[in-house]
Amino acid sequence: MSLKRQPALTPSSMESFSSSIDRSSVALQLLERIKSALIQGELQPGDYLPSETELTQSLGIGKSSVREAIKMLQAIGIVEVKRGQGTMIRREPGDPLVDPMAFGMILARGMTRDVLEFRKMFEPAYTLQAMHNACPEDHMHIQQAIDAMASAIDNGEQTARHDVAFHRAILQATHNPMTIRVGETLIQLIEAALETSMQTQPEVALKDHRAIYAAFQAGDEEGVKAAIEVSSDSWETNLTYVE
Repeated sequence: MSLKRQPALTPSSMESFSSSIDRSSVALQLLERIKSALIQGELQPGDYLPSETELTQSLGIGKSSVREAIKMLQAIGIVEVKRGQGTMIRREPGDPLVDPMAFGMILARGMTRDVLEFRKMFEPAYTLQAMHNACPEDHMHIQQAIDAMASAIDNGEQTARHDVAFHRAILQATHNPMTIRVGETLIQLIEAALETSMQTQPEVALKDHRAIYAAFQAGDEEGVKAAIEVSSDSWETNLTYVE
């Protein structure tokens, strides 16, 4: 029988939760206190937060405010509520119901020059990370995405999802949750432009993907960078800029 893990909070770490906070921004301030405790090593992933009663007493707020704060922390994937045990700091990033980073980037989606600049910086970095971390199964998924795109083009059925599948396969090959999370947000931002390129120049997109993967398979870092640059240049022609 497994034993319930107790909160790993020392008297000094409890100080992070010992002073009252403004009721108008409970969740935000509680989030800041948790972040500070994590940075200082007073809380660790897998630790439990003080109980609802302890938080109510130490923060000087009502139980309803604490519950709302916990719901917000759950929504953005910071904590996990375990029935009968308590509220635990997640051991690794979860799949948030509400992703602040994604919303921030999506709200700025009209600034397509910024999106392009970010993609040019980020895509080579995560592709090289994937190249070094990829396992045989990852290579199989990348090749399958290329083959599926080729088949769709032959049948005149190509859509953005065929392009996206290639990028997602490479993202997954990084085996890095943070890289994947940022990459998924980027994909959401550029999906409309990918749809345009798949309808106007699908053969170019397919050629670019094959060139990227050929360098990827060969472990050729400079080749990967060069192939992505060519792909970015061709993709850029489909963008409508917002000045």
